[in-house]
Amino acid sequence: GFVAPFLLIGKGVLQEICLHGTGWDDPLTNELRPRWERWKKDLTNLEKINIPRSYAPTGFGKVTKRELHHFSDASTTGYGQCSYLRLRNEKGDIHCALIMAKSRVAPTKVTTIPRLELTAAVISVKTSNVLKEELGCADIEEYFWTDSKVILGYINNEARRFHTFVANRIQKIHLNTTQGQWRYVPTNQNPADHASRGLFINELITSNWFTGPTFLWEGEIGFSEEVISDLPVGDPEVKEARTLITETREQDSLTNRLSRFSSWNRAVRAVARILRRINKDKSNGLSTVKEREDAECFIIKDLQRQTYSEELTLLKKDCQLPPHNKLHRLNAFLDNDGLIKVGGRLCESNLPHAVKHPMIIPKEHHITKMIIAHCHERAKHQGKGMTINVIRTKGYWIPGIGRAVASHLRQCVICRKFRRHTEEQKMADLPPERVNPSPPFTYCGMDCFGPFYSKQGRSVRKRYGLLFTCFSSRAIHIEMLEDLSTDSLIIGLRCFIAIRGTVRQIKSDQGSNFLGAKNELKEALKEVDGDKLANFLSDNQCDFILNAPSSSHVGGVWERQIRTVRSVLNSTLSLSPRSLSDASLRAFFYEAMMIVNGRPLTVDNLNDPNSLEPLTPNHLLTLKTTIALPPPGKFVREDMYAKRRWRHIQYLVEQFWSRWRKEYLSNIALRQRWHTPKRNLQLGDIVMMKDEGLPRNEWRLARVVQATKNRDGLVRRVKICLGDNKLGKNGERLTKQSVLERPVQKLVLLLHGD
Repeated sequence: GFVAPFLLIGKGVLQEICLHGTGWDDPLTNELRPRWERWKKDLTNLEKINIPRSYAPTGFGKVTKRELHHFSDASTTGYGQCSYLRLRNEKGDIHCALIMAKSRVAPTKVTTIPRLELTAAVISVKTSNVLKEELGCADIEEYFWTDSKVILGYINNEARRFHTFVANRIQKIHLNTTQGQWRYVPTNQNPADHASRGLFINELITSNWFTGPTFLWEGEIGFSEEVISDLPVGDPEVKEARTLITETREQDSLTNRLSRFSSWNRAVRAVARILRRINKDKSNGLSTVKEREDAECFIIKDLQRQTYSEELTLLKKDCQLPPHNKLHRLNAFLDNDGLIKVGGRLCESNLPHAVKHPMIIPKEHHITKMIIAHCHERAKHQGKGMTINVIRTKGYWIPGIGRAVASHLRQCVICRKFRRHTEEQKMADLPPERVNPSPPFTYCGMDCFGPFYSKQGRSVRKRYGLLFTCFSSRAIHIEMLEDLSTDSLIIGLRCFIAIRGTVRQIKSDQGSNFLGAKNELKEALKEVDGDKLANFLSDNQCDFILNAPSSSHVGGVWERQIRTVRSVLNSTLSLSPRSLSDASLRAFFYEAMMIVNGRPLTVDNLNDPNSLEPLTPNHLLTLKTTIALPPPGKFVREDMYAKRRWRHIQYLVEQFWSRWRKEYLSNIALRQRWHTPKRNLQLGDIVMMKDEGLPRNEWRLARVVQATKNRDGLVRRVKICLGDNKLGKNGERLTKQSVLERPVQKLVLLLHGD
């Protein structure tokens, strides 16, 4: 930008060439040719300009102070700016050097001089940001100079509002500079005037363009303390200030007062009493049917006056409603009582007059909602169609009645209690122990299944299976339990830890909710001492975590294994005509465990002959690519009745493998559920707890007292306080509050707490 004034002349000629539509190969006009030739000829004089390599001259000494001074100006032909670096040494000598400048032609669209001056000032601000970054002097002193008092008035004025063009540029100036940095300079001392009007080379050399104004070379610059903030009267850039006065009038009508009622019957009875007093009847008896009918008409008439004022005005003048009106298709008319009713095509029918010509009421009003609630109760909380029929029979016509009734049914507590499904929530992410590699059985789930019957001598005893499944490798381990006492479970755990090694964490369902248990299992599990079991596991540095009651879906990783093992075990053992001994049953459990652990973890490449051997849990447990071979020999069904018990067990194992291969592989694909997140249950929500052993209308009410959020912010288990219908005379509880923990899948939301 050192020769910005000279370039402005060439830019101006090029702009006029474009305005005349002259092409690249067309000759210049007689008016533009002399100007262009003079400017082109002056290009040879550029060699006369010498630019020092250093901002400070040789021998200037140590610089003690640096300042940046930015000048901006505009004219009808263009606008520009120039920036000078002012240096002071230890002796107090001053030196100024031009370091950057810009010049631009004025836009072809007519623009006022103040706007061009403001644009030039914004360019000075942008240049300041560039120089501070390039020079590495973020804290250098800066001053901005302009010869336009209008622009200084814009910058120093914060009490007025400007139009968009000025307001946006003033905002940029305020964000990067302060009002105290802006100064006024006379036009004859402003070097940026050359960048806005243009100079030829000889004029540029003899001007103050490269050295700056003379006052910058003085020891102290005489800054003017005057702050220019006044704007000229009638400035077109200043928005007119308007003062608006808004007057509000509160009209307290009957319909507004009835918004405090929640029952249509009570509202009608109240209005009937008021009308009785208006008629100077001071009796205190119950309102009659005629009084209630008059009260209903009075309420509907006031409601229509509030919502259908334009329609009432037209109908009173016997005018038809315009086609764009919402009531046009209803053929609405005004009856003798001043009510807007539906005309329709049923005039010749034998139906009651209220059914042929129902009263029109708006959809969203509170009175309409009370009428819908009243008719819904008359229909004994039946569905949408039954409620609409009752509303039509009562003589009301609601535009958009279907959506209005459906909205009420969704909010009805009684209907929620009878028909609302239990809550759902988006399926949670897999826990870290499922997705991160770990040694087998470091993190596992535990569950019991059975019973199985074992013969000891002449007596038959119940035996149970204790299944462990590894979260990482999906391998299983089965131990046989003599019973479901705490001691028997601890013995099974000790055997499991002795074989598989240290366990870091065990998860399990709570005793009364084992999915794999039958009635005997449920009763026996109640005798397990959970504290004693947890103490044993903590001594072995293992955490024992119980899932929420009634949430078997949370333990699906082991419930699915139990389903696979138990169903096939039961079917296979049914082939045996007599019960197995304890040793045979335990061996059969281990054989079943080996087969299930030999299943493939993926089924994508099972049909590809060129793929690698499928990965199985046994590969992760034994680190061997081969599996144990079966005993030699051929086992047939006749071996069931042989005395060699090992052949008996091996036949059952072969049957187990056959059933597993046919039934499990075909159902290995996962079923996807619960895709989208639902509303979280919150504190204070009123819910109904699902109980499989009771009919729906006997499920207990409860209030949410604690909601536990998972890592994704969704609530999947809550603590609820059960309601109690046995209260004292003053409404106090007679028994201790029952607080239970339940998954949201076992709760029905009735009322929102908020």
